[in-house]
Amino acid sequence: MNALPSAPIKIYSAAVSGHSHRVRLFLSLLGLPFETIEVDLRAGAHKTPEFLRRNAFGQVPVIEDGELTIADSNAILVYLAERYADDAARWVPREALAAARVQRWLSVAAGPLAYGPAAVRVFNLFGIDKDPSELLARSHALLKVMEEQLQAQDFLAGDAATIADIANYSYVAHAPEGGVSLEAYPAVRAWLGRIEALPGFVPMQASKIGLCA
Repeated sequence: MNALPSAPIKIYSAAVSGHSHRVRLFLSLLGLPFETIEVDLRAGAHKTPEFLRRNAFGQVPVIEDGELTIADSNAILVYLAERYADDAARWVPREALAAARVQRWLSVAAGPLAYGPAAVRVFNLFGIDKDPSELLARSHALLKVMEEQLQAQDFLAGDAATIADIANYSYVAHAPEGGVSLEAYPAVRAWLGRIEALPGFVPMQASKIGLCA
């Protein structure tokens, strides 16, 4: 068994952030002690000199594990799996093809997911007055690919959950907050249910669209 951290891991996060939730979710799935420090994005707390010393890109989440500071949600998932998971190879496979499949979906989380479901959700949450049609189209294009993949297997990269699933879960689960219906994607909805059934699962709080001032 890998040793637990000597003190609770600090996670600088925002409740509305799916990037933050994926890290809180994985910490909980691994049974690791952690302390959440809420970063007020509306007040610009993520752009202060103090925060920028933790992450020069001014983004949440960031974790502090003892003397180590690690930014970027996907990088944090890799670190936590390799450092603390008893079954690290389950979450971050060692076999070449399996590892490549996980990396593919981490890239999706940083690309089509971030610029589709995550982005259109931000439009609604913060009342951005722009035409969301392109973002909605991107979102459904992604969901169609996910649906096809998940009709053939239980999880994105294979038959067991990996960090690929953790990286993509939050923004897909909350896609309806951006006006992206999941009704046409039964395999995606079943996959969300399988993630939610994992021991230690914690949900991301639903956001009240239009009431975030």
